[in-house]
This record gives sequence, C-alpha cells and structure tokens, in this order.
Amino acid sequence: MKTTLKFLKYFLLIIVVIILSFIALNWKNDVSVEELKKKYANAESEFMEIDEMRVHFRDQGLSTDSLPIVLIHGTGASLHTWEPWVSELKNEHRIITLDLPAYGLTGPNQTGGYSQDFYVSFLDNFLSKLNIKRCILGGNSLGGSITWAYALEHPEKVSKMILVDAGGYPMVSKSVPIAFQIAKIPVLGNLFKYILPRPIIEKSLQNVYVHDDRISPELVGRYYDLASRAGNRQAFLDRIKSSFQSDKYLKIKTLMMPTLIIWGKQDELIPLNVAEKFHEDLPNDTIIIFKDLGHTPMEEDPIITVEAVKMFLRKE
Repeated sequence: MKTTLKFLKYFLLIIVVIILSFIALNWKNDVSVEELKKKYANAESEFMEIDEMRVHFRDQGLSTDSLPIVLIHGTGASLHTWEPWVSELKNEHRIITLDLPAYGLTGPNQTGGYSQDFYVSFLDNFLSKLNIKRCILGGNSLGGSITWAYALEHPEKVSKMILVDAGGYPMVSKSVPIAFQIAKIPVLGNLFKYILPRPIIEKSLQNVYVHDDRISPELVGRYYDLASRAGNRQAFLDRIKSSFQSDKYLKIKTLMMPTLIIWGKQDELIPLNVAEKFHEDLPNDTIIIFKDLGHTPMEEDPIITVEAVKMFLRKE
C-alpha cells in the first residue's frame, strides 16, 4: 500500500511539473495595440471610433467608385486576409476592409457581446460613419453570416453579395480547428487568456487549408501576433460562446440581390452541403466550387478565386 501511495504521489508530482512547464513555455503576455500597429498597420490603415472601440479599417482603390466593395473576415482572422484580393481589384473598384470587434487591431467590444445582431448593428454604424449608403457586401465564414444577416435587415443598402464559405444554416462540421475546440472547454479555454501555443495556431490553420505548404511562417506569425492583442483572447472566448443559431436563415430565400457563392470543396468546418443550401434558397445567385481549396479560399488561392469575383462584378 505504501509503495502504491508513493508511486501515485510521484506520478501526480510529475503531472504537475509537466503542466507547469507547459504553461511556462507557452506563457504569452498581452501585446499593446500600439506595439502591433508598428507591424500590422500601414499607410492605408485608418481608425474610427465606434461604441468606444477604435476600429481598424482600410479604404483602398478607386476613390470615385460610387458602389464600394465591403469585405468582412471570419473568426480569428483580420482584414489582412483580403489584401491579395484588394491588390487585384483596387484599380477598378473601391474596397473597404475592417477588423471586426474581437479581432485584429480593433480588439474587444467593451460590453463583451458578439451576437449576430450586434455585428449587424455595428456594421451599419460603420458604413453610416463612412457615408456609404449602398455597397457590394461580402464575407467569409463569420463574415459571410454577417453579410446575409445585414442584407436581410438593410436590403436597400446591399447591391450584391459575395458569400465565401459563409456560415448561416444549421450544420455539422466534419472537423473543427483545435483552437475552437479548446476554447469551448471551460478550464482549458480560460488558459488561453495566459498561454498561446504557437503550434495550436498553426494546427488550426492547417485545419482550414488544404495545402499546408501555403501556410507560411509569416501567416502563422500574423494570426499569432494579432491573437495576442490586449483583450483579443478573452474576446475570442466570448465570441465562441456566443451562438449565432436562430431561425433567421429561413429568410435567406427572400434576398433578391445578385449573389456570388464561392466555396472550397474541401472545407470541413462549413461543409459543401451548406453552399448547396445557399444555392437552393437564393433566387439570383452564381455558385463556384473550388475543388482543391478549403475554408478560406480567398487566402489559400487568391488569384484563382478573385477571377471569379471579377467575372461576377462585370455582370449587370
């Protein structure tokens, strides 16, 4: 008995040492937004006060374009995900991108709320402050669900939609990024506020990409750094816990504006059958499936995907 108790004592001690060592090795202090601006803001970056937040956005391209394209990123991302598209479109269009509350350089919503209704209201305030009365609105994943929800609320303000692996319908993921999984576990999720293992960021990107060789150290570093922005880790946890599930998706079929649906066939987070539901319900849509891409096709292969956007924009 004494031998067994002694063994258990040493076993538990080893476990504690391993846990403490893991925490020590992966401890990550918050980084101030001012420090991150030096690396992730540029000459095109602007900041706007909305609801006690300093919202990071970029207004690029053809300033005389009366119908700007507004692009909204997904969970854990930032406006940087759209930069390759912007480079291809800015000679003929005005393109506005932004860091949503909870992400990028914008950081947390002071109230801690991240419902779909919150984001729709936030987006309306944002567009109003820019004096944008009508636009082409697009988004990926979370940004896609905000796009169609905004169009439901303000159809007169949305000329066209671009839905890129968009959230919206009830569905079952085939695979979920490890960061999302951990965030939903109470004790482990709370550890995210203090530690940030870089391999978890990389594994999460591998989950949404098909081609691992396109995940550069710079890409991992950007996601890692911006996740470290003061307040973003708590905001990420709060956002993951905020359910977007409602019956609003039943009204998607009422949206009459021309819509481009872009989807990565290998998307395991929001599977292809969701694209098919959008295609079935939207009366005026074009659907393009990229068989060798995943959840963020505009980032994984911006050149081939932006060509689909160009064709869509040329249609009357």
